[in-house]
Amino acid sequence: MTIFTEISLVVVLAVGFGFLAHLLRQPVIIGFIVAGLVIGYFEQLQLTHIAYLESLGAIGIALLLFLVGLEMNIKEWRQVGVPAFLVGLGQIIFTFIAGILLSIALGFSTLSSFYIASALTLSSTIVVVKLLSEKRDLRSLYGRVAIGILLLQDFAAITLILFLTGLESDGGVGLLGVTTLVKGLGLVVLTIIASRVLPKVLDLIGRSQEMLYLFGAAWALGVSSVAVFAGLSIEAGGFLAGLALANSAERFQISSRLRPLRDFFIILFFVILGSRALEGLGGVELLPAAALTLFVLIGTPLIVLLIMSALGYRSRTSFLTGIAVAQVSEFSFIVAALGSRLGHISNAEVSLITLVGLATIFVSSYFIVHNNRLYEVFRPLVARFEFRRGMIEETSPEVQLSNHTVLIGVHRMGEGILKALEDSRASFVALDFDPTVVKSLAKTGVPVVYGDIADSEVQEKVGLAKAKIIISTLPELKDNLIVIQEVKRRGGRAKVILTAEDEWSARELYKEGADYVILPRFLGGQELAKIISQDHNFSSLKELKKRDLKLIGG
Repeated sequence: MTIFTEISLVVVLAVGFGFLAHLLRQPVIIGFIVAGLVIGYFEQLQLTHIAYLESLGAIGIALLLFLVGLEMNIKEWRQVGVPAFLVGLGQIIFTFIAGILLSIALGFSTLSSFYIASALTLSSTIVVVKLLSEKRDLRSLYGRVAIGILLLQDFAAITLILFLTGLESDGGVGLLGVTTLVKGLGLVVLTIIASRVLPKVLDLIGRSQEMLYLFGAAWALGVSSVAVFAGLSIEAGGFLAGLALANSAERFQISSRLRPLRDFFIILFFVILGSRALEGLGGVELLPAAALTLFVLIGTPLIVLLIMSALGYRSRTSFLTGIAVAQVSEFSFIVAALGSRLGHISNAEVSLITLVGLATIFVSSYFIVHNNRLYEVFRPLVARFEFRRGMIEETSPEVQLSNHTVLIGVHRMGEGILKALEDSRASFVALDFDPTVVKSLAKTGVPVVYGDIADSEVQEKVGLAKAKIIISTLPELKDNLIVIQEVKRRGGRAKVILTAEDEWSARELYKEGADYVILPRFLGGQELAKIISQDHNFSSLKELKKRDLKLIGG
């Protein structure tokens, strides 16, 4: 077959199996790898230009890491808070140690165990974010903690890739490792310098969308090539290239335009990975594969559960966070491929990591989709791990709440409502899952609870059944439906005021019994329409600006 025919075959099979994975509610990455397994299995489909296809797949990896660096937002790390950082750090350390011990016990060498443990420690950001966004759980407490863990893992994965590049083929860190480290530090310094200069260059290029797109691709691939020439990896170069542009105003445009190009080339990488994995699949023993798969599906959630319980998270938050990160990452496949390229691990060990990755991603996807049902099943057992209280999911001193107002979600729109409640001197309690917000409110004496409204214990804490008025500024439909259902189930008679993102959600909430549904864009539009129709000189804008600046602290 010609190289054109082989590329066409790879893309067609990848799309076909990717669509099948989509129908099964699985990440399409599984479909891509399965397409590779099919190509590797059938002799009629054998690829004769695999070296060229691997080179094209490397472009996808460079662009993938470029976009990771480009979207590396330090502010997001601050938002998840110190507790989530501690959970992520503890998960990486304990999972890595347990993974190495298990791998050695299964008969693998120390270096192979290092790679296997590294692969098992990382969870899939793509899979978790995709499924949590579909469930509208990204802004839930457990969702925010899971994202915090994934952000830390992404950073650890990049650091690991940089480190592995400096290892000699025997696993030692000799003169080659020191030289590579020096080159790496040099490239980092150049990245820092470039991050100060390039944003100004992009301001000029940004006027032409076509040039912006071409510059982004050229910069990503150019720096990756320089990294390879310096003895580093393509992955390291791609990430540093993205990091250099992370502070530019044009980063969002570059990211959105390069993502389709990345998706095309990354298909080739995962398909080739699948076809290569089959070469060593005959050497994969079922017992180690099963043991490592169970470790990821059961051991990782257990480690997260223990860490979060020790910090003072409630059982529901700990359980849901644990099963959210119970899968192998796409970065794990990249680390395995890098290890094979460096001669550190065999094809059989790459196949083992790939097999465990496929199994864990497949099973954990169903774990995440049905996480609340799983929690109800394991709730009696999981509740025993709740051995420390009052440190993270901390509340104000216990007060007897009755005939009061419950404000769910203090940030943004909730700030104005909170101020009105304080001025009215009415009995109320606030609920939020941002630790920074809760800590700030607690210092000022505001009765506040840190937690997730979906948690039955939190519902008890805020006195949902005894409330007079319940106001939710959360836009997530699922959370607001829980509020209505729990008020009904507990026999409450509160007036329920909720928030919706769109008209369809508002209709659903009214159908379920909401007394009033806030549609923020309607309210904003109505206020502006009132100004246009009644204040022809727009003199009221000055007062509105003054009011809003006071609320946002400007």
